[in-house]
Amino acid sequence: MSTSRRPSDDVTKGFRRAPARAMLRAVGLTDEDFTKPQMAVATSWNQVTPCNYHLDKLAVDAQRGVNEAGAVALIFNTIAVSDGIAMGHEGMRASLVSRENIADSYELVMHAERFDGAVTIAGCDKSLPGMLMGMARLDLPGCFLYGGTIMPGKFRGRDVNIQDVFEAVGAVARGTMSEEELLELEKEACPGAGSCGGMFTANTMASIGEAIGMAPIGSSSAPATHERRHEWARRAGEIAVNAVEQDLRPRRIMTKQAFENAIMVVNAGGGSTNAVLHLLAIAHECGVDLQLEDFNRIAARTPHIADLKPGGQYVMADLDKVGGVPVILKELLDAGLLHGDCLTVTGQTMAEALADAPNADGTIVHPMSSPMHTDGGLIVLRGTAAPEGGVVKVASTGIRQFRGPARVFSGEEAAMDAVVEGRIKDGDVIVIRDEGPVGGPGMREMLGVTGAVMGAGLGETVALITDGRFSGATRGFCIGHVCPESVKGGPIGLMEEGDIISIDVAEHRLDLEVDEAELERRRAAYQPPTPKYPRGVLHKYALLVGPASNGAVLD
Repeated sequence: MSTSRRPSDDVTKGFRRAPARAMLRAVGLTDEDFTKPQMAVATSWNQVTPCNYHLDKLAVDAQRGVNEAGAVALIFNTIAVSDGIAMGHEGMRASLVSRENIADSYELVMHAERFDGAVTIAGCDKSLPGMLMGMARLDLPGCFLYGGTIMPGKFRGRDVNIQDVFEAVGAVARGTMSEEELLELEKEACPGAGSCGGMFTANTMASIGEAIGMAPIGSSSAPATHERRHEWARRAGEIAVNAVEQDLRPRRIMTKQAFENAIMVVNAGGGSTNAVLHLLAIAHECGVDLQLEDFNRIAARTPHIADLKPGGQYVMADLDKVGGVPVILKELLDAGLLHGDCLTVTGQTMAEALADAPNADGTIVHPMSSPMHTDGGLIVLRGTAAPEGGVVKVASTGIRQFRGPARVFSGEEAAMDAVVEGRIKDGDVIVIRDEGPVGGPGMREMLGVTGAVMGAGLGETVALITDGRFSGATRGFCIGHVCPESVKGGPIGLMEEGDIISIDVAEHRLDLEVDEAELERRRAAYQPPTPKYPRGVLHKYALLVGPASNGAVLD
């Protein structure tokens, strides 16, 4: 960034800016500080959720790194919500909406206060993509850093995490676990600060941060409570100042090839279906033409190699012990798949940054020669049930084909009742509609339902499709983001009890076996549900949000 003209000059230079400088002196800045780059440290810190609980301390470390590198840093926060706390009730409608609010908050403070660059630190599912969206939108130099994963809990001699608690709810409903055992598990599952431990959405997006080049290589896997987190935060401050000095902006880093690298790491790691939604949204902010077809194209040539929960055995803290995300990236690079010439936030290319990365250990990360699955973890399906697409995580299930009668529910709660009351049988296809970006509104995740399905022993015998979303902790044969959503005229809104639905992953098909004449009759009679929120942020969101197939962005 040219030293002759920085955004911060608008508040630090000239006699007309005396009022702005007076305000900044009140928070500790000096005459010397006004000659330096003005940097922000933006975090999603709060005490609402363990994912963000410790970020205030990392912000101070990052501030120190900025100051030691010759700039001056000021800290501000965005909002964040906890998906784990919001899951299964009305509060979950605010989750995806918070992604937009986080990006908007970052944009507004950076724009108003005229910062030259930033360190962004995020800890939970929507704060990671929200920060990356904001950075892409403004295109100011900066470094992205993940707050780190939670450590596993211990329950009766085995490692557990929040996924186990959700699935235990289904086991209690089925009678295979007592409420006393559930309470014991509840007390042990989340032992401290950090984001949910498996390759769920937060850890998926953290891996993407490295793969897309915006986070330092190797920075994502260290647990939140590990001392290395503080050093990574300090280094992020230094890296951000260097990015300002070199004018290394996010859109130079997050190119189409970088997005392809990100899609590769999601597939190789068995990551969350939410990655599709968030990568489309970040690409939108970058002006990169990313389409659903790109996900299938890359999945077809990217093996699934990491044995990580929810489909596998291990968690992010285990991956850290064998070298972290760079191990996966190095396997992809050595196989000729990863674009090694992509820039990273340090100024190195991806290949340069991975030069000393360790090889696959063979247990947590398999070598390319013996992958867990030969195809990638995420597949986009289309067909008469989903003309504009739906997303399935095949890394968490062995099912590749399914055909059965629809069990149709308007909203998550009705489906949850059916599962816990034992009304879902082997061979059923659970259909949950009116949960899309507009119809929800907010496209709720449904870990409560999918966890209950697994806990009830139905994980390999039923399928589930929805125009809503799934948690990264979801496993089983679950297809989300079905487009168009019900309230926008999608076939999912026309399905009736007993309709036959067929799914073929190999053919990328999701079909409703009802003839077109009957669908036209139903379409003519269809009445969308009354909007749930006549005012407020959820009402505004429903008016402005686009389809999941484009990332559910406000445009």
